[in-house]
Amino acid sequence: MPSPIDPLTTIFAALADPTRRAILARLAEGEAPVSELARPFAMSAPAISRHLRVLADAGLIEREVSARWRICHLRAAALRDAHDWLDTYRRHWEGNLDRLVEFVERTHAADAGQGTRNATKARGKKS
Repeated sequence: MPSPIDPLTTIFAALADPTRRAILARLAEGEAPVSELARPFAMSAPAISRHLRVLADAGLIEREVSARWRICHLRAAALRDAHDWLDTYRRHWEGNLDRLVEFVERTHAADAGQGTRNATKARGKKS
C-alpha cells in the first residue's frame, strides 16, 4: 500500500507553480469568483480549474457555490506548516550570517589595528 503524501509535500507542490502562486496572491486581497481569477491568465477554463483543484487539495483555498458563481477563498492557515518548516531554516541562515558579520568585523578591526601599527613603525623609521 503506498504511503499517503504528507500535507507539507502537497502544499509545496501546489506552491511550485507560478500560476497557483499568482492565484493565491490575488486571493490574499479577498475572495473572488473563478471567472475573475482566470482573467489575467492566457489559459483555458479547464486549466484554471485544475490549478484551483490542486490548491483546494492542498488546503490552500476553499471553493463554494453561490447562486451561479463559484467563489474562492484563501485558507491562509494552511500555510502555517510551511511557514514553520521554513522558519527553522531562516533561523539557521540568520545564525550563519550573524557569525559571518562577527568574523568580518573582527578581521576588519584586526586589519585596521595592523595598519595603525605599520604606520607607526614607518613614522618611527623616518625619524
